Amino acid sequence: MVRVKRGNVARKRRNKILNRAKGFRGSHSLLFRTANQQVMKALIYAYTGRKQKKRQFRKIWITRINAALFSLDVKYNIFINRLKKSNINLNRKMLSQLAILDPTTFNKIVKEITI
Repeated sequence: MVRVKRGNVARKRRNKILNRAKGFRGSHSLLFRTANQQVMKALIYAYTGRKQKKRQFRKIWITRINAALFSLDVKYNIFINRLKKSNINLNRKMLSQLAILDPTTFNKIVKEITI
């Protein structure tokens, strides 16, 4: 059987992993085997983090809308229900932006729904 020398390919593969591990502490950024484990773990965390980010932003938007509605004595669940019934298609992100940046328009939307 012919001997296969993988020096160049193997070095490129290892360097790719070690470059991804830059900034990790201790041997996690220096030794290939531990760096490889930490990079795989970091990629798993990144995947789950991308999913959690969407949940966290939705929570923030709901909290902001609820805080703006609290001063107007309107409950959040009733507000969302009446929005859907009156066919006002604004998502929670846009509603929270309106509540923060343009409260007068937000108040008009609330009054339009509660009437």
